[in-house]
Amino acid sequence: MVTIDSAFSGFSVDDIPAAQRFYGDTLGLTVEVNEMGILDIALPGGGHVIAYPKSDHAPASFTVLNLGVADIDTAVDELNAADVVTKIYDDPDFGTDARGISRGRGPDIAWFRDPAGNVLSVIADARG
Repeated sequence: MVTIDSAFSGFSVDDIPAAQRFYGDTLGLTVEVNEMGILDIALPGGGHVIAYPKSDHAPASFTVLNLGVADIDTAVDELNAADVVTKIYDDPDFGTDARGISRGRGPDIAWFRDPAGNVLSVIADARG
């Protein structure tokens, strides 16, 4: 067995400055650019994720980052006020309402995209 001391995840973006503004200014996360030009995004609770530049970036077709929130409606209001579109799925399997919130299929959740087109979500966090 491998002894693992820590872990983090990563995903690609096509524009580091745009990603830095989005994750730092729009989402309010602490973001630093390291010596390799990679974003280190600090997450609430002590974790972190990296966003690395990739010239042939293709947006992830799955959710790369879930952000737990105490109030899904407030989070969606704040995202929409920052011009972030939360209604990105019209698929009835997701059961989203007019604001893009899927309710009653587990925790309430709304998906949106970062400037590189990657899918993220705000999800009701019962642990609050």
